[in-house]
Amino acid sequence: MSKLLVKPKGISGLVHDCTPQSAGWGYVGFQLYRLGAGETAAGHLGEMEAIVVYVEGKGRLEAAGRDWGLLGERMDVFEKLPPHCVYLPAGSDWAVEATTALTLAICTAPGKGGYPAAQIGPAGIELTPRGKGTNTRYVNNIAMEARDVADSLLVTEVFTPAGNWSSYPSHRHDEDDFPNMTYLEETYYHRLNPPQGFGIQRVYTEDGTLDETMAVKNHDLVLVPKGHHPCGAPYGYEMYYLNVMAGPLRKWRFKNDPDHDWIAQRDA
Repeated sequence: MSKLLVKPKGISGLVHDCTPQSAGWGYVGFQLYRLGAGETAAGHLGEMEAIVVYVEGKGRLEAAGRDWGLLGERMDVFEKLPPHCVYLPAGSDWAVEATTALTLAICTAPGKGGYPAAQIGPAGIELTPRGKGTNTRYVNNIAMEARDVADSLLVTEVFTPAGNWSSYPSHRHDEDDFPNMTYLEETYYHRLNPPQGFGIQRVYTEDGTLDETMAVKNHDLVLVPKGHHPCGAPYGYEMYYLNVMAGPLRKWRFKNDPDHDWIAQRDA
């Protein structure tokens, strides 16, 4: 099996626990909890900041010395409602108690103390179309560059209709060469609708030293340490993914694969 494709560890509790150490890189961490009503989870961020994303379900959150109350609205991620999200600075403790079935993502990266704890969603997040034709997808920008809400983290959700592509034309952000490109590690947390489906993700470099094509299933995690990383949703199956990116500079600058850049130029 590919080292870039990470299967969930069971169907409940902490099913993903990706750290910079386990991934072999320097910035991005990702935890995913699947809790039943009445179940709890808690943690301490240490030197990492976090964005807590209520992927689906509801739960009470206490974090950074504050009671945030009952959060969460959408009960199925494919409702496409903007998610409830909370930013937590480095050093924060957090604890959640699920009041329904709850899928909760903890997206982390190195914190610098530049931002206070704050609720950053659903207000300020709007589902936005991107692309044309079978490259059309729909994006919830939770914390991309235009939202000044974090030291390091860039976080977004993408819904790809059945039969369409996304993260396409193929692009990479694996060099620290601003303003031409920024180095950003990235994770993809995938969901499929209906849930028995699969999607396709390819991660490859132009010189061919990395070239892996993976069939991703519901709740799988894909690591993108470098290279291009397009996704495809087969006919009949809608694809969702939650992206987490971070690197030395909180800016998203990328380069398209020269072989496929003509598509971006044509559609501009």
